[in-house]
Amino acid sequence: MKLTVIGSSGSMPAPGNPASCYLVEAAGRRIVLDLGNGSLGELARHVSLDEVDAVLLSHLHADHCLDLCAYYVYRRYHPDGPRPPLAVHGPVGTAERLARAYDLDEGAGMADRFDFHEWGGAAEFEVAGLRVSLAPVLHPVPAFAIRVEYDEASLVYSGDTAACEALVVLARGADVFLAEASFHEGRDHHPDLHMTGRDAGEMAAKAGVGRLLLTHLPPWNDPVRSVREARATWDGPLHLARPGDRFVVGAGPAGG
Repeated sequence: MKLTVIGSSGSMPAPGNPASCYLVEAAGRRIVLDLGNGSLGELARHVSLDEVDAVLLSHLHADHCLDLCAYYVYRRYHPDGPRPPLAVHGPVGTAERLARAYDLDEGAGMADRFDFHEWGGAAEFEVAGLRVSLAPVLHPVPAFAIRVEYDEASLVYSGDTAACEALVVLARGADVFLAEASFHEGRDHHPDLHMTGRDAGEMAAKAGVGRLLLTHLPPWNDPVRSVREARATWDGPLHLARPGDRFVVGAGPAGG
């Protein structure tokens, strides 16, 4: 598998860095994990928007899903004709959430351009030839960590979550752990919301992952501090996820 970071900014886009979005490719198939605000244009720099096989949403906060409204415009109003429905997987209520965001009737919504598949809890299924496993995690709205596997390669994306055992279980033995690190130690005191770099490092160490990528850093955070906090609990390979970074999952960096 190959992982491309499209956007890694937390809570809002940053200059030159869209909100959460990650492209996963294997065997000629392509899925996108989250499509936060500002990410669709950057995604189009790396892949044709007609060549995406599915979008998976970790949860329904705007910085993780809202560019599906722009994708709907592309797929419905393209001058060469409407694009076929695209599979969109997300928590229960995904279709209604996006309909409200674009001021559409919630009954019909975007169903003419998106084929919605909604989940309500832990699940395992196949998408575009990739194996996907979900685990509910700790956040104010229904939120899920996502594990993607192809052949012997495995990637786990935390989505938004506070530190929790479910994340450790899902991430166990993963080649790459894409973990949010929104908070700083000693500054942010909001329970059951996000992780610090220290939390992400601790989750990585407990799960025995191969490589830790820190992501979802808000624009006001100091990335050097986030890395330093992660190093307090994690001594393995560590990177900040930045737009355009590419990794071969299971075999180290592929550039960027």
